[in-house]
Amino acid sequence: MGTAIGIVSALFIYPLDFAFSGIIKFVDNISQLLYPVMVFGASHALIKFYPSLTEQKQKQLFNYSLVSVTVVSLVTLAGVVLFNVITQYKDSALVYFAFAVAFSLAFIDLFRKQAQDMQRLSVPTLFEKIIPKITLPVLFLLLINGYFGVITSLWFYAGAYLLILLLIGGYLFSNFKPGFNYRFNNLFTDISRRDYYRYSLYAFAGSVGSLLAFRIDGIVIFNWIGEEANGIFGNGATLAATMQIPAVGMFALYAPLISKHLQENTLEPLNMKYKEIARLLFFIGALLYSCIFIGIDDLFSLLPSSEKLMLTVPIIYILGFSVLINMATGFNTEIITYSKYYRFNMIAILLLIVVNIALNAWFVFIADMGIAGVAWASFISMTLFNFSKLVFIYRKFGLLPFDAAFGKLVLLFAFTGVVIYLLPETGSHFVNLIYKCGLLVTLNVVAIYKLRLVYQLNVWIDQALKKFKL
Repeated sequence: MGTAIGIVSALFIYPLDFAFSGIIKFVDNISQLLYPVMVFGASHALIKFYPSLTEQKQKQLFNYSLVSVTVVSLVTLAGVVLFNVITQYKDSALVYFAFAVAFSLAFIDLFRKQAQDMQRLSVPTLFEKIIPKITLPVLFLLLINGYFGVITSLWFYAGAYLLILLLIGGYLFSNFKPGFNYRFNNLFTDISRRDYYRYSLYAFAGSVGSLLAFRIDGIVIFNWIGEEANGIFGNGATLAATMQIPAVGMFALYAPLISKHLQENTLEPLNMKYKEIARLLFFIGALLYSCIFIGIDDLFSLLPSSEKLMLTVPIIYILGFSVLINMATGFNTEIITYSKYYRFNMIAILLLIVVNIALNAWFVFIADMGIAGVAWASFISMTLFNFSKLVFIYRKFGLLPFDAAFGKLVLLFAFTGVVIYLLPETGSHFVNLIYKCGLLVTLNVVAIYKLRLVYQLNVWIDQALKKFKL
């Protein structure tokens, strides 16, 4: 659902006003930088230490996290006010809207992590992923047709996240009763207070660093190039990011299981799941990316905003391939985050912040490549980041997400992609789109099913064949 709504909006609605889209992307990026500060690693610590506690202590840990996020959020607000007063930043109003969104996101993240621990993730994920994707295109249409102004639209945008917070909170507390015990002296008898704060600090640094490394594009473009360019880049990034929606859900779902395997040192089943999920996510990502690469020009040529959409094609190619690499490497971030080597994330990310900012500056100011240069900077940073994690996990745990079946998948998609790309054009964009993408999907799915390269695909198809008695 999230993928479908996001694609339709990016194709038909967001190109109608790339300037407002650029403003929204800027607010979103600032909020994504602020909310990890408010959480300060508490949500990751909830996953890390939850399995080792009794039920009563688990409730105490959640309440402690709740108090922590509240206090740090107030401190962050004071910091935002101080920043705007001292710098007299020209877009300070947008920073306050970003804070409102970030405040909701901080508690949403905490509630979602608690839902993960309870294996009740589907409903919170539904609220978190669907409501913004419905709200934003509606606000675009109201703005374009003169019913709302920019400021009013931003108020409703922030309000949508407050609604998500209330809905997820209502769902969580209907299934989880933490009580009102806010005396935390005996909480740290089972876990070390020092270990808790150290882990929270490293998780916080890793989260902020990751966002600085991979979310800085919207801030760079908004301030260095312009809001309309930010909107064009954001639209391409939105279309590319829709590929990763299955991966986001998969990583969140497996986080408690990964933490449990690492605590119990059961690496063999973890390695099997690592490879299995990497193949599944690569299959999904490669199928989507191949269709994008083969059919995007024909698709955009059929749409009313084709001229504007064509501006996003280079961004989609570059960032889409970056997303594919991230999916193909599986849940390597989660393995490091929930292991005793969690500090590595912070070290790697801090280095990547420097690399990414330097690359952005070089591509924009020296190479003069504009938003395509920002996309290349993001791609290079993401590739380096994933490669460093793969090497580290292999050296410390002897785990790799790749095997012979994965290699066959790569070769199969490369072969079918080249063959179908070279097939003759029909003279009709619609026919090209249907026959090339349809043939691509059919060949890959049938071949992968017959070769049994992706376990879950065989399960899904066998269940469908059984259901229809074929």
